[in-house]
Amino acid sequence: MAAEVEEKDTVRQTRHHPADIDATDRKILGVLAEDASASYAELSKIVNLSAPAVHERVKRLKRDGVIKGTVAQLDGCKLGRSLLTFLVIDTSSYSATRELLKFTKRPEVEELHTVAGDGCVLVKVRAVDTESLENFLMEIQSLEGVRSVRSYIALSTFLERGPYP
Repeated sequence: MAAEVEEKDTVRQTRHHPADIDATDRKILGVLAEDASASYAELSKIVNLSAPAVHERVKRLKRDGVIKGTVAQLDGCKLGRSLLTFLVIDTSSYSATRELLKFTKRPEVEELHTVAGDGCVLVKVRAVDTESLENFLMEIQSLEGVRSVRSYIALSTFLERGPYP
């Protein structure tokens, strides 16, 4: 029984609780979501606080995990990864699902989620071409415990962003 609990814990994440943020924090987050390079001086003008006060708020938002990181949003097509595909993978056990977590280190994998519904795992993959996608699919299908893989190739993307405050 203890091994079963340990096995589940490696797949599941901890519970998420909303952080204590106010309207000013949300305004700061909204600006940073659009342009993470905005300076504290620019932010201070928008929210009518001093730059040091904004800096303290941003530090708190980072410390509290609201801001998980600052990254450049890259264009997959311009990087030669124009084939955007969503995979719904059905597995037979938690150990098979856990085995899929090794793919988080692959550059073509942009997102990996455990889900409820028709499958167990949802993976967002950005491949170079159909041949590289096929090789990736064969790798997944060869794992013990993978029952099925359904692929959904995106033809057009109209909106792609993270959560908005």
